[in-house]
This record gives sequence, structure tokens and C-alpha cells, in this order.
Amino acid sequence: MTRLAAPLAALFLSVAAAAANPACEEDRFEGTPFTACTVDPGAEEIRLFYRTDDGALIGSFSVLADRLAARGRRLELAMNGGMYHPDRRPVGLYVEDGRELAPLVLSDGPGNFGLLPNGVFCLRAGRAEVVESRDFAARAPLCDFATQSGPLMVEDGALHPRFLPDSDSLFIRNGIGVRPDGRVVLAISDAPVNFHRFARLFRDRLGATDALYIDGRVSRLYAPVLGRADIGFPLGPILGVLGPAD
Repeated sequence: MTRLAAPLAALFLSVAAAAANPACEEDRFEGTPFTACTVDPGAEEIRLFYRTDDGALIGSFSVLADRLAARGRRLELAMNGGMYHPDRRPVGLYVEDGRELAPLVLSDGPGNFGLLPNGVFCLRAGRAEVVESRDFAARAPLCDFATQSGPLMVEDGALHPRFLPDSDSLFIRNGIGVRPDGRVVLAISDAPVNFHRFARLFRDRLGATDALYIDGRVSRLYAPVLGRADIGFPLGPILGVLGPAD
């Protein structure tokens, strides 16, 4: 590829991704590469997937994409949608099509999920919000889809109080944020990063006033507009954005 062709190819990819629904970008934040996609829940269908109607684990982006294609739908974007036990059961609250399949957990504990505050990502009536778990319990909103995870990285513009700028706990991480305009931002780091920087990515670069950590070592993204379809061990919940089949 010539010196001129390489920048033009990169520009074409950036323009194509920005024009797509949802809009995705590959960039860097303070030296750390990341991929982020922005979705309008009022215009695009966002939902969670876990098991089939007969109880079989979906477990992967490819299985989900094939199942949707058989029903005349297209998987436009997906990522792992919540923490899960070894048998792939959701760790905290999980709601699918208005049915609660796993209960809300309010206790603290070991691991990232128990690093309070944690939170719930709730989808209802074309809107999305990230709500602190105890506030969620008090309000008891009716969600069409919901997944609980933790820690709550950004709450009303403030970072989680236990995040340290110089922490050496570095992992590939993914999360969900909601911007003041109501749009949802899905992001994954493409290199190991600590919580403090990853939270600031959502707040300071992606404009999310509330952001929820989803997971670390199992973090994966499916973004056909970028030619990306991460693979790995079977997943529990999957967050997907749907479109009509071509």
C-alpha cells in the first residue's frame, strides 16, 4: 500500500463506521487503544439475550447472529452483557422481555461485582439508564431488559471513589455508558487498562455521565462495520443491537 493509500483507507474506514447504525470508532485515550460504539435506544433496538426458548445457552455472537438471521433480523452490534457464574447464570439482576430471570443483589463482597456501588443497566420504552443498585431497589423501575454489574464506574459525572489513578490492576475491560442526550455508549479497551482510566474514558472522552463496568477477562465485541467478531469461551448474557436483514 502506498503512503497516500494508507491514510485514505483509514479515512474510508472511519467515515464508513461513522455513517453506520450504530456508529463505531477505533481511537486512543491517553495512549490506550479502545473501540466504542454509540447507539440511540429511541431509534435502534437494543436488547439482551441469554438462552433460547427451549433453555439452550446461546453463548456466542455467531450463534446469536445465525438465530437472528433465520428470523429475518441482523445482529448489528454485540458485546458480553453481564457477569456470570461458571454455569453461565447471571451473577446479579437479569431481566429479559420483562421477565426477571435472576434477582437483584445488594450485598457487597469480593470481586469487581461486590465493589460497591454497583449498578443496573435498564432498557424500557426506547430509553436506557444506568442506575445505582440500591437506588434501583428503592425505585423498582419496570425494565424490558436489565443487567446488573459492577462496579458503577461513573455516577452522575463522579468516578467510583475507590478507583486509583496509579493502580497496576490492568485488564482488557468493557462497559456501558449513557450520555445526557440519552444515547448509549458501548466501549471495550483494546489493551489492558486500569479502572480509573477506563472510567475517565467514558466520562471525559465519550461523554457518559453514568457508566457501568461489565467485565474484564471475557470482554468481547462484535462489530461487523469494523470487521470485528471476537471469539472465546461461551458467554452468559449478551447485549445486542438489532437491525433488519439485508
